[in-house]
Amino acid sequence: MAVSAAVTAVVFDMDGVLLDSEQLWDEVRENLARERGGRWHDHAQADMMGMSSPEWSRYMHDVIGLSEPPDEINAEVVRRLLLRYDASLPLIDGAVEAVERLAARWPLGVASSSNREVIDAVLDAADIADKFVATVSSEEVARGKPAPDVYLEAARRLGVSARECAAVEDSRDGIRSAHGAGMRVIAIPNAHYPPSGDDLAVADAVVASLEELTVERVSAS
Repeated sequence: MAVSAAVTAVVFDMDGVLLDSEQLWDEVRENLARERGGRWHDHAQADMMGMSSPEWSRYMHDVIGLSEPPDEINAEVVRRLLLRYDASLPLIDGAVEAVERLAARWPLGVASSSNREVIDAVLDAADIADKFVATVSSEEVARGKPAPDVYLEAARRLGVSARECAAVEDSRDGIRSAHGAGMRVIAIPNAHYPPSGDDLAVADAVVASLEELTVERVSAS
């Protein structure tokens, strides 16, 4: 059996890993849909989870039925979300400490489905932007999660092989995206939208919280 290469970089997802935010995206999009006469349905959140902004804004137009062009839908959702973050940034307990802990050992990246301006605003507000060598929004690659594109691009920008990276993820599509890129995946299951047992089986390690995300745990993944 081949011996796995040592971890040389760590890539974080953002929503659901550093921010308790998946339900905020859901609320903002649902409120917009209902205000503007869209056909919101019970599976809309699950359908859009992991999509890039071009993908979910097109979904809001084509499936939910909003009349505005996708780029206008995207801009309005982001505007409303950032207002929420300005009022109260929903950092998950231990997020800043976990980032600082791992940044002292490895170069870090972000591979997120959030828009570029959202990623930058969150990292600045949390005062951890300087801890990340590379950040990638899935709007900057061809396909959103569960495709591996955003993780492959994060590895490229970090200047390392994806197989030498550990990824920290919380969701079904994120776990499968990082795994598809060839990264070792550490899953912290999302409390609001937990991945299934089959999805967690794809991960190399499962931990209960960011407090368990130690240098030793990542090195052993």
